Amino acid sequence: MQVSFLPPPAHGSFEVTGACPHDCPDTCSLVTSVQDGVAIKVHGNAAHPQTGGVLCTKVSRYTERTYHPERVLRPQKRSGPKGSGQFVEVSWDEALNDIASRLRSIAARNPEAILPYSYAGTMGLVQGDGMAARFFHQIGASLLDRTICASAGAAALEATIGGKIGMKVEFFAESDLILIWGSNSIASNLHFWRHVQTAKRNGAKIICIDPRKTETAEKCHQHIALRPGTDAALALALMHELVRNDWLDHDYLAEHTLGWDALRARALEWPPERAAEICGISVAEIENLARDYGEACKAGKSVAIRLNYGMQRVRGGGNGVRAVACLPALTGAWRKRAGGMLLSNSGVHATNKNVLQRPDLLGIRSPRTINMANIGDALLESSSPAFGPQIEALVVYNSNPVAVAPDSGKVVQGFARDDLFTVVLEHFKTDTADYADYILPATTQLEHWDIHTTYGHTDVLLNRPAIAPVGEARTNTDVFRALAARLGFDDPCFADDDLTMARQAFGETISFDELLDKGFATAPLPDAPFALGKFPTPSGKCEFFSQRLADAGQDGLPDYLPNYELPQPGDTYPLAMISPPARNFLNSSFVNVKSLRDIEGEPLLEMHADDAAARGIGSGDTVRIFNDRGAYRCTVRINQRARPGVVNGLGVWWRKLGLDGSNVNELTNQRLTDMGRAPTYYDCAVQVERSH
Repeated sequence: MQVSFLPPPAHGSFEVTGACPHDCPDTCSLVTSVQDGVAIKVHGNAAHPQTGGVLCTKVSRYTERTYHPERVLRPQKRSGPKGSGQFVEVSWDEALNDIASRLRSIAARNPEAILPYSYAGTMGLVQGDGMAARFFHQIGASLLDRTICASAGAAALEATIGGKIGMKVEFFAESDLILIWGSNSIASNLHFWRHVQTAKRNGAKIICIDPRKTETAEKCHQHIALRPGTDAALALALMHELVRNDWLDHDYLAEHTLGWDALRARALEWPPERAAEICGISVAEIENLARDYGEACKAGKSVAIRLNYGMQRVRGGGNGVRAVACLPALTGAWRKRAGGMLLSNSGVHATNKNVLQRPDLLGIRSPRTINMANIGDALLESSSPAFGPQIEALVVYNSNPVAVAPDSGKVVQGFARDDLFTVVLEHFKTDTADYADYILPATTQLEHWDIHTTYGHTDVLLNRPAIAPVGEARTNTDVFRALAARLGFDDPCFADDDLTMARQAFGETISFDELLDKGFATAPLPDAPFALGKFPTPSGKCEFFSQRLADAGQDGLPDYLPNYELPQPGDTYPLAMISPPARNFLNSSFVNVKSLRDIEGEPLLEMHADDAAARGIGSGDTVRIFNDRGAYRCTVRINQRARPGVVNGLGVWWRKLGLDGSNVNELTNQRLTDMGRAPTYYDCAVQVERSH
């Protein structure tokens, strides 16, 4: 099938199939209605089984985002102090020539002084880190350790079951018992919740395990509000009860697991009484949860666990995921297609990353790697053994680190350096763009080609451009192609257009003709991937004991690791703080969409009545939340969503929309998790006082 790379037609009425680009497990198939070159409406693709014609509130407003009156439509050069947001419009040639000249000069001294910074502003393989990776590999720039979201859980799954593979999400509809562990599915995994509702109507019991009483927890039969960072302790206590009551599948354990004797011994060290004290829940809650889980499995019912990313964002996040990931193998829950566990299925997608990103362009160079969660410290270090040479140039795309990176007071200081040359590819003047030397206008999802893998289901989706770029917006790929040409990069890969790169993304595992025809294609995965074992681990078994972790100096068995910041009554900072996403935002995306911000209202801190009363705080008061890293003021809402001893700072608002030009990440820290080198956003101790 031949497909033209011509722009969409400027006249007539038609519909274009695309894909949602955002960091969400649902990865919906979109249909954009276009009239005379203008996108009129974006709606869900009813022909895509995973989408079913339904979009979340956020993405259903996508035309409002594309035609936003504050969208950056022409290149802009800074005209005032960094952070002031003062810019003048310039031509593309002026911007690209100057950027290329500055990068050439820095690279001649030390290419590692250049750092790309990107993440999941788009999840596309082409507009994400396709041409951009080629460019930075060719120039020899520092590498970015992109771990800000899910790498702790990914490392845990790799060590335990061999990779990011789990249940097919649609089979949760057939489950008899579902544990939703660390996920506000109604807000962040809408189409999974559809399957939960089907299971619930068919008699399934739904239990939510989460420190916060989320919208999802309210709709479940039971909510277990454990303290942040104590998930491993709860999982180990569940194992204790499974052993004590013999709610085990001995055949599955013998044939398909490794290290059972050692794990059994560890589990027996965790009676419910011990875990209850650590988790801040009752012994009965643990015993009853174990009974629900164990007896259902023993009776041959389908028992499923849906994990998400909240539980990973603490010191022991990887161990927490490891402990939970052991449970389906203890009980043989994997034997049924509606049983087992799902955190991510991104491991089923065999992408040609080496073809897309061309790491061979580095040659024999081995540039340093900087963890994106440590960008605050990295920018402030002039030169050190920890970070190497000072960062002189930063190119940001698909990310808003000034708003989303932890310990943001330091991030702001780093971005404010007068000697730091910063280029930001963006749709809007975000907090990060305010500190740029150049803002380059980027296309939205409605204006470019891309191809998307998924992590909540197993489909691959193709995105077609529905409209021509608005204003002078250019694709990320076009920007990096243009810079490559100005720097004299002559490898043929820099001439690849976007459709060519989309074709390069997969080998024969996915039919590109099918993608062109339908907009989506399904990657192969057995209905019950581990019914017969065959885990993609070195042993081929579920590895309760990981020799690979032991060889790296870690505990080979899952264990409970206390948070770095473990607040106690009487401490200077006696409250734990988590910062779950506000329902109508996705990280810092959509914060400037007025209709969504109107629904969300204002930056909020949720607080339990007991904690508020002890501080003379009333609902609706302005409060100051603070610790050694900084302070943040916002409105407090006293409600049952917050458990005693824990406050919920809803994020991620743009800093410029906060009362003092800051947001909740003023308080979070740059420490990393036990495995996967991920940030510890929810491992945070604070104090709260009424603001005067």
